Amino acid sequence: MKYKVQPTSVERVMREDDFIVSKTDLKGRITYGNRIFMEFSGFSEAELLNAPHNIIRHPDMPRGVFKLLWDTLADRQEVFAYVKNMAKDGSFYWVFANVTPSFDANGIVTGYLSVRRKPKASGVSVCEGLYRAMLDAEQKAGPRDACEASMALLQSVLRDKGMSYGELVLAL
Repeated sequence: MKYKVQPTSVERVMREDDFIVSKTDLKGRITYGNRIFMEFSGFSEAELLNAPHNIIRHPDMPRGVFKLLWDTLADRQEVFAYVKNMAKDGSFYWVFANVTPSFDANGIVTGYLSVRRKPKASGVSVCEGLYRAMLDAEQKAGPRDACEASMALLQSVLRDKGMSYGELVLAL
C-alpha cells in the first residue's frame, strides 16, 4: 500500500504514559502494532500489517539516521533514536525510540521490536537542528551521495562531542 501524504504543521504530542509498540520482520514490514501506534499513525491495523514501517517516515528525517539505525541492528545491537514520524493525515509526532533485534531460541534474528515513548522537548530541539543540517548536507550532495553526506556530517558532530549517537540521544 503506497500513500502519498502531504506533511502538515500539525503536531500530535504523546502523553507521558503512552508507549507505541510495533514489531517487524527482517525487511521492516509491520507484523504487529499496538492501539497507541494505530492512534498516532492514523492507520488501521489492516493498513499497518505487512506494510513497510517507513509508511510513517516523515520527510524531515535524514537518510543518515535510518542508515545508522539499520547498521546498528545489522550488528545485532539495540538502538535508541529521536524520530519524527508522519501520520496518515500528514500530522507529525516525535518519539524517543528503542529498536532491538528479536532472536529465536538459536540466536537467529527473526525481526525487530520497537518501543517508542514521549521524547524530552530538549532532545527534540537538539535533534531538529541536527537533522536539519543532515538534510541540508543530503540536498547539497544530491540523491546518489545523500546518505553518505548525511552520515559524514553526523559522524563529524559525534567526533566533536566525543560520543556515539546512542550516547548523545541518551544524554539529551
